[in-house]
Amino acid sequence: MIGYFVDFTVVAGLIIGITAFNGVILNTLGETFFGGKRRTEIADHSTDIQAGWNQVGGSKK
Repeated sequence: MIGYFVDFTVVAGLIIGITAFNGVILNTLGETFFGGKRRTEIADHSTDIQAGWNQVGGSKK
């Protein structure tokens, strides 16, 4: 019975890991090959908006 749970855990981990890895790889390939000149447009716009914002949280030492 313990062997079943070990096998189940290993298979579940592999399925979750492979799925997550596929998402990262396909996103990278999509941005690289199909992104064109504007592939970083959203990230650049977000950076422009956040320029000059004050950092919050923590204490200055």
